[in-house]
Amino acid sequence: MAIRLPVICLLGSFMVVAIAADLTPERYWSTALPNTPIPNSLHNLLTFDFTDEKSTNVQVGKGGVNVNTHKGKTGGRTAVNVGKGGVRVDTGKGKPGGGTHVSVGSGKGHGGGVAVHTGKPGKRTDVGVGKGGVTVHTRHKGRPIYVGVKPGANPFVYNYAAKETQLHDDPNAALFFLEKDLVPGKAMNVRFNAEDGYGGKTAFLPRGEAETVPFGSEKFSETLKRFSVEAGSEEAEMMKKTIDECEAKKVGGEEKYCATSLESMVDFSVSKLGKYHVRAVSTEVAKKNAPMQKYKIAAAGVKKLSDDKSVVCHKQKYPFAVFYCHKAMMTTVYAVPLEGENGMRAKAVAVCHKNTSAWNPNHLAFKVLKVKPGTVPVCHFLPESHVVWFSY
Repeated sequence: MAIRLPVICLLGSFMVVAIAADLTPERYWSTALPNTPIPNSLHNLLTFDFTDEKSTNVQVGKGGVNVNTHKGKTGGRTAVNVGKGGVRVDTGKGKPGGGTHVSVGSGKGHGGGVAVHTGKPGKRTDVGVGKGGVTVHTRHKGRPIYVGVKPGANPFVYNYAAKETQLHDDPNAALFFLEKDLVPGKAMNVRFNAEDGYGGKTAFLPRGEAETVPFGSEKFSETLKRFSVEAGSEEAEMMKKTIDECEAKKVGGEEKYCATSLESMVDFSVSKLGKYHVRAVSTEVAKKNAPMQKYKIAAAGVKKLSDDKSVVCHKQKYPFAVFYCHKAMMTTVYAVPLEGENGMRAKAVAVCHKNTSAWNPNHLAFKVLKVKPGTVPVCHFLPESHVVWFSY
């Protein structure tokens, strides 16, 4: 009984807001794609996660109460859950990752309701009230975290041109291979790494917040100020390269889009593939920060998931989660079970492009595989932070 009174008061205070609601990213997903599970790679980007923090975890009853507190260099944090989807409170301080999230009420799916967003990006509060309950969310304050930031182009876009030195020192070079190599027992040297330098530990912003952030070369200086990034710094260079890729001319009729929120990624993918027979998958590795090692394709073998069109989304370097998505025709998507030398297993996703005639002749894939554009299908494994959408 001690818990109910503040919950009722909180609910009553927010119900004065008229119901007209933006959905949370999770609820938007379940509404737009009711039959499509969200991959772990995307789910992990819905909140910040810091592994160096001390933690406390308290659970009472079967799904009844859950209390998590942890402290560390990034600041203290508290998470409280009461009831089956009934109450959720998350608070955090420090930079980055500080914030508050409060939800009251239960319900699966989108639930409807009200969403109120206040504050500036990086210091923003989101409030939602509706059938699914009440949500209050404030985003992280201060400068965001960048992991493995090294300015450089994205080797998974068609117009990418590799430098000679990258043949020797780019770990992504091992991600490219030929379709004929997808057979049980085939060995490849690969490094799967969630923090692969092509995205790092940055989370999604809700679409309502992301749309208020200037994204483009014309307002780049304003964007730097919003995120307290110094012009000319490595972080600024990283951001500029992402914007340049998003604004670059299309290659060979390519349909591309830079998604600045989970919701906008869903919209683009659904517009190209439909919503009723679509899946989204990512590579999954048993251990984070896995070293470069030799993997063999497991005897269980390779499974073809799709052999037509797909939408491939590559995580970019930016203060919040941004994905470079492009519709790929004449592509085959495979699920590839791998076993590492150290016994570690991976469920890798591979994409094979059957027509590469419009790609840059100096693309890293051609240099690694010693083939010419348009001659043979070119395949690559997806890093853990990337995702491919396909029809089935």
